[in-house]
Amino acid sequence: MSTPSSERPAPEQPAPAQSADAPQPPVPPTRVPDRTAILAAVVAVAMLFGLWGVWRVLSPSRSPTGQIEDSRREARGQQRELEQLQQRVATLTRSDQISRDANRDLQSTLAERDEEIAGLRADVAFYERLVGSTAQRRGLTVHALKLQPQNNTAWHFTTTLTQNLNRGAVSTGQLSLTLEGTRGGKLEKLAWADLRQQPNAPGLAYSFKYFQQVEGDIFLPEGFTPVRVSVRLVPRAGAPIEESFTWADATRDIAPATAPPAQ
Repeated sequence: MSTPSSERPAPEQPAPAQSADAPQPPVPPTRVPDRTAILAAVVAVAMLFGLWGVWRVLSPSRSPTGQIEDSRREARGQQRELEQLQQRVATLTRSDQISRDANRDLQSTLAERDEEIAGLRADVAFYERLVGSTAQRRGLTVHALKLQPQNNTAWHFTTTLTQNLNRGAVSTGQLSLTLEGTRGGKLEKLAWADLRQQPNAPGLAYSFKYFQQVEGDIFLPEGFTPVRVSVRLVPRAGAPIEESFTWADATRDIAPATAPPAQ
């Protein structure tokens, strides 16, 4: 059934056109962010970063256990370095001691060599005086006398006898000593028997062609101060020979010219 015309909707009428001069509706303004809020946000972020950096700097980077382990490793390293330095010191000290000992031994050896050279030179001079082409011909004589203390009363003596007058001839005989000195403010002379502390003590025998060293011991009584010592030679053939030396000369530290064993 058709709808009555009175109930039909009226057709839409187009909106009347607005003229250019008609007022436009207001446009809502664009919302601009607040600058203060942005600045505050930036400051807050900067503060957060600053606090984070401070925390990284001030806060321990390792746990206490890690720090203890690092300290132990450092202590072990220092101990090893200390032991190495101590070993080097010990090595250098030992090397220095060895050098000192070697230098001391060398100096001692050089001193011994100097003594040997001096002795050899003295021997050469002795031989030249005795058997050289220009040597003076002399008969039996006491070339030197040396006395060395053994204790308070005992003395060891060494005499060097020479002769080059009768070449090839053998000189034989006996040797004895006598001492002159003082005791208790008085002059006194000690015979060979007194010095040997033996009644009728025989002299020491000698026998040589050119030279010989004769050695023996004598004993001085308590309180005796020697001044002069005499060596008496009694050859098998010929008159006795006597040579005197002051006690100071006979007891000097400088050794007289020595000679090899009897020839």
